[in-house]
Amino acid sequence: MSKIIVPEGYTSNPDLYTTQLLIKEIKDYFQINLANNLNLKRVSAPLFVSTDSGLNDNLNGFEGPVIFDVPEANNEELEIVHSLAKWKRYALKNYNFKMHEGLYTDMNAIRRCEIPDNTHSFYVDQWDWELIMQDDERSEEYLKKVVNVIYRTLKSLDEYLCNLVPQRHKLLKDQITFITSQELLDKYPDIEDSTERERLAVKEYGAIFLMQIGTTLSNGKKHDNRAPDYDDWLLNGDLIVYNPILDDQLELSSMGIRVNPDRLNEQLKQSDNLDRLKYNYHQMLIDGKLPQTVGGGIGQSRLCMFFLQKAHIGEVQVSYWPDDYRMALENKGVTLL
Repeated sequence: MSKIIVPEGYTSNPDLYTTQLLIKEIKDYFQINLANNLNLKRVSAPLFVSTDSGLNDNLNGFEGPVIFDVPEANNEELEIVHSLAKWKRYALKNYNFKMHEGLYTDMNAIRRCEIPDNTHSFYVDQWDWELIMQDDERSEEYLKKVVNVIYRTLKSLDEYLCNLVPQRHKLLKDQITFITSQELLDKYPDIEDSTERERLAVKEYGAIFLMQIGTTLSNGKKHDNRAPDYDDWLLNGDLIVYNPILDDQLELSSMGIRVNPDRLNEQLKQSDNLDRLKYNYHQMLIDGKLPQTVGGGIGQSRLCMFFLQKAHIGEVQVSYWPDDYRMALENKGVTLL
């Protein structure tokens, strides 16, 4: 387990049900307004997919999914999803969605390789969304347009909660700042840790959309790893805000314009993953049978943690925490759900 961080003088609200009510308010308000603002329709989503389908999100490329076999299905191997990054694009085709229409869904996952801390848990809950776009809209300008819609939705939620909760103050700045991972390195060339560069940037700007994650920077390193077969590394990014309660950065969303056949081939070559072309999903993409889309995930628990200014993600979601970890937090005044 990682280091426990609890701000001095912090204690959890003992009225746990009030917290639950506010969680519902946040989730209901945000998903309704996000759907309206991006023209999204709600759909159901899988908890697990076949290993052979190639539909699971490989995240950074080294996290192993929870795998099980099914005796009543010829012992076929299934995986708990990490996210629905690829499945959504496949679903948009099957549901016959039209241009500039999209879907959103509740994604629940188990990430067994996660290292639990203040903002990470074995359990992941997020809104996964995906929107059909035109091929000629594959541009940084279009990506920024979509990000601004999401940020306006977050700002609207911020204002709504100020009206709902007395004495609450707004957390978000009026504008979000766009910056590439290379520009961030240029801004802080002496800071080796990429997460610390993010923290310094959000302390200055309040909120940033950090673009082009997965590409190799001038120092020979990547800001962070990204799977090669969903986001275009030149047209993606993370929406990160300054989190006052922990004096730190907090990633609320990861998103991007998705790969087309050319970018898929290029990124699979760069990452030495050409073997993935054997999967049905990748062949459909290469053959032009899947729509061009933009999409991402928005963390539900992280959103609640941020807007309610909770010190630990376990205060807004029910997950598993080892007894010694839970006890240590309780001794510091933090009550986990």
